[in-house]
Amino acid sequence: MSTDADRVEPQRSKARQLPSLGLVDRFDRPMRDLRISVTDRCNFRCVYCMPKKVFGRDYSFLDRNELLSFEEIERVARISAAHGVRKIRLTGGEPLLRRGIEGLIERLAALRTPEGERLEIALTTNGSALAVKAAALKAAGLDRVTVSIDSLDDELFQSINDVRFPVSRVLDGIDAAHQAGLGPIKLNMVVKRGVNDGEILDMAAHFKDTPFTLRFIEFMDVGTTNGWSLDEVVPSSEIIERIGAVFPLEQIAPVVPGEVAKRWRYRDGGGEVGVISSVTNAFCGTCNRARISTEGKLFTCLFADEGHDLRALLRGGADDAELASAMASIWGARDDRYSEIRSELTPGLRQARNRIEMSYIGG
Repeated sequence: MSTDADRVEPQRSKARQLPSLGLVDRFDRPMRDLRISVTDRCNFRCVYCMPKKVFGRDYSFLDRNELLSFEEIERVARISAAHGVRKIRLTGGEPLLRRGIEGLIERLAALRTPEGERLEIALTTNGSALAVKAAALKAAGLDRVTVSIDSLDDELFQSINDVRFPVSRVLDGIDAAHQAGLGPIKLNMVVKRGVNDGEILDMAAHFKDTPFTLRFIEFMDVGTTNGWSLDEVVPSSEIIERIGAVFPLEQIAPVVPGEVAKRWRYRDGGGEVGVISSVTNAFCGTCNRARISTEGKLFTCLFADEGHDLRALLRGGADDAELASAMASIWGARDDRYSEIRSELTPGLRQARNRIEMSYIGG
């Protein structure tokens, strides 16, 4: 098995050895977007994702040999491309903590679809290492980044990440990513009522008339450790109403099918904002995302309580055809639509399930 530091030339030809199957699930949703968690570790302890009371000093993270190797990730990605995947997003934890991440990006950037086209390679990060790594990530073949930033107020930002990391360093990372050409850059703000909803207008004003697209995300009930309460959700409609009262907006069409964010444009030409309404306006009907956990489990929904073990196949001698068949069977049986059936009147829906954590599988 190769190590992360290996720079083995990716096997481009194998992508054409598997037929393009055009997978759809039970609701005719294609598999187009693959999100791969490359580490379960993070240097932040954000209260809505990895609260320190759970992920403290004694928390047991995965051992290195439990993580998929870069060679294994490349193989899964290559077969996924044959199944119809056109975009790969690297997540975590914090993906930039994975040693040699540039080598993985090189491998993925060399993959091709059955039609000979390259995949879009993106990465979601907390921005803490971007100022140092942006240029190298671009050189390796990364197309763009999405950066999580929940406040511009330094005291509040440090309180949310709970490790006293200053917001200025994240802003420096965003600028470095822009200079490196990692764009278009999207910025994600998770909005939690009573915590940072007072920052909505300040964030909108700051990033208006910039090259960056700010997106507001409703506080989601992912996992079971973030203390989610419906009372803390600020509906996207309220967010748009608040911004629109100061900076008039108009809604615009999505760029690609299955896009999770609703897009709004400033009427004065000052750019756009997005809202991700995962609680109040579910988008399950167009969801085309599959997720691979850090140790190689395939999840067909962010709110799933169990995954399908691909690592056992990868390390058990399965050939490409067997692995492709297994992935096709999993996606073909997919009938997930948790967000559509979530209801404040049925709290048991949430309490009865031991769902995966955001830090384990990425957003």
